[in-house]
Amino acid sequence: MLESSGISEIDLKRFKENLPRYAFYDDLVELGKKSGRCVDNLLLEGEYREVLKLILSENGLNYGNLPKALLKFHRYRNGTRTALEEQIVEAAQYVRDKHNICLIHFTVSENHLCLVKDYVENLRPRFEKFLDCILEISLSTQSKRTDTITLTLDNKPYVLPNGFLFFRPGGHGALFHNLCEIKGDIIFLKNIDNCSCDRNRAIYVHYKKILGGYLLHLQYKIFSLIEVLNEGHPDESELSLMEEFCKNKLFINLERTSDFRTRKEQLLNILNRPLRVCGVVRNEGEPGGGPFWVKHSDGRSYPQIVEESQVDFQNISQRDIWQSATHFNPVDIVCGVKDHKGRNFDLRRFSDPETYTVSIKSERGQEIKALEYPGLWNGSMAFWNTVFVEAPIDTFNPVKVVDDLLRFSHQACEL
Repeated sequence: MLESSGISEIDLKRFKENLPRYAFYDDLVELGKKSGRCVDNLLLEGEYREVLKLILSENGLNYGNLPKALLKFHRYRNGTRTALEEQIVEAAQYVRDKHNICLIHFTVSENHLCLVKDYVENLRPRFEKFLDCILEISLSTQSKRTDTITLTLDNKPYVLPNGFLFFRPGGHGALFHNLCEIKGDIIFLKNIDNCSCDRNRAIYVHYKKILGGYLLHLQYKIFSLIEVLNEGHPDESELSLMEEFCKNKLFINLERTSDFRTRKEQLLNILNRPLRVCGVVRNEGEPGGGPFWVKHSDGRSYPQIVEESQVDFQNISQRDIWQSATHFNPVDIVCGVKDHKGRNFDLRRFSDPETYTVSIKSERGQEIKALEYPGLWNGSMAFWNTVFVEAPIDTFNPVKVVDDLLRFSHQACEL
């Protein structure tokens, strides 16, 4: 049975020993009682498949079909919280405004939209009282219009048994359209599974405030410089200071020229862009994009977040640069999407459509080629002004597999 299931004895032993440590364990025990099955007895008898059915199936906890946002991550003395609930608790610490309103937006898959919407509406009154704020939570889905065509490995359209072409979601870059629809002044971007429990939330909140505060600091300076360039009469020394700012704070070297007008135009072109401050952590082997210099078609190098799929590993130089990376970005980004007059930037003007990727996926046991849009924080933000700020590794606690919930950062939440 162990060989046919693909589960080793070590995996089963760890599963059995650690099951009570998961936040969903009490729900599992109660569900077992209702169906006349004692979870502890099933474990003692080695009926692991039955336990897994209780966890994953529609007749059980349905964890095999629920979005990650609605899985219980943490246990407290007075109850448990899902990943979505932890994100709400965290957001209330740094994105509520002076009117005590906390604006939160979640992107969800279309088949989970109604489920998440009902879940949010049910928890809202309780969490507003608990957090002492007004929660305005909105949801959006990745539009089907952004799905992309797929090909066989010999570059022919992949056709389903019913004769229809097969389209699939175009990667997280397809959510660029969702980002364009958000009209906030400052937008904090996060992955749903990178969340903290109460015990270590302070460090998360502290560094989110640092990222947001530094973005505001840079914005204030940039807006001031744009006002001088547009309405004032800067002299040679002032232009030189502005160029030094671009070099030392935005890490962009402007083209050397003695023409005064050209220098002003260059400065306006660089300064009048969306701005993002990206938290990066020390690279300890976790997958993810990292901070690099990228040379664009205009010949200028910009700080960028680069994903592994964008690197040509056949190129020894490129491979060595990638492997020497000391930091990576855990999708911890603060975005300034309005210009100096408070108008929303047309974000499409600052993306690079040439940075799409082709990845190999599996469909019905067959390998196929899938086209993915420029990544949301890669090509879609290629021509934003980008600044990296190092944050401690403690601000990064993702849950990619169930065992990640056994890490210390997700345990002992009730202390």
